[in-house]
Amino acid sequence: MSDIRTKAAKRFVFLLLPNFSLIAFSNAVEALRLANRMARRPLYSWQVATETGLPVACSSGLKIEADAGLEEQAREDTVLVCGGARVKQAVNSKLLNWARREARRGLAFGGLCTGTYFLARAGLLQGREATIHWENRESLIEEFPDLKVSSAVFVVDKNRYSAAGGAAAADLILNLIAAEHGPELANMVADQMIYTTARTGKDEQRLSIPARIGVRHPKLSGVIKIMEANLEEPFSPPELAAQAGMSTRQLERLFRRYLNRSPKRYYMELRLQKARNLLMQTDMSVINVALASGFASPSHFSKCYRNHFSTTPYRERGMQAGESQK
Repeated sequence: MSDIRTKAAKRFVFLLLPNFSLIAFSNAVEALRLANRMARRPLYSWQVATETGLPVACSSGLKIEADAGLEEQAREDTVLVCGGARVKQAVNSKLLNWARREARRGLAFGGLCTGTYFLARAGLLQGREATIHWENRESLIEEFPDLKVSSAVFVVDKNRYSAAGGAAAADLILNLIAAEHGPELANMVADQMIYTTARTGKDEQRLSIPARIGVRHPKLSGVIKIMEANLEEPFSPPELAAQAGMSTRQLERLFRRYLNRSPKRYYMELRLQKARNLLMQTDMSVINVALASGFASPSHFSKCYRNHFSTTPYRERGMQAGESQK
């Protein structure tokens, strides 16, 4: 790992949590390395830190060597916390206390992938906006209801940074390079990464609804957008139809024609997917998961869940607990 000590080099400290996302980490590091190469001088340096100072495994099992443990960093450093799978099990008081102490000393902090959860647990996002991988967004909102959670690929809020993971880590670093050294250098780095479309903080993580469902029908897209925004208190088909400016019968035909299912069934699938994410990403009780997903009756929720996923919510939670102990 590079650790170039010059006045010109701004240093990033990558705190790797167990089961961190390798793609998010490598995208961020490579963007920094290429910035140095394109500028022909050391603009950036970096260091890998872990809780123990020992190697740590990413979610695919590969291990990365550490340069340091939880040591005091320079005030000018930026700490990027790299999270990944089972982030809750990776966070502990020792790590959190270290982060809080360094933040009080004035260090900038960022979260890559589920590293944002770590920042929230440490209290480093109070009054700030942040983003996290879309699969973890609902659970973050449930646990931290006062946190402003964006669905953008990355967010820069003063000296707090967050990227949704994967390619979004490159987007964040490219944005920081552009802000510090100009867009021309950032574009040169993007070209080296064969990254033809660097995204901004206004870009959404997920594909647009038409791209996701493979259908370009404005009214259908509009109804699905309403559904996705109202999972906890779902609308009835007549209410959805009224908002879309059509009859309930027209709404039924629209969903049957393009998605081969009723609007009620499609809405149910969205709610069940939210429930599954909450079961796997939070410690919420099954009853609270049911309520957060728009099910007033736990028994009805369990029946629908079993029919869709071929297992019960309780077994899903048990399987997830078993995985976290491995």
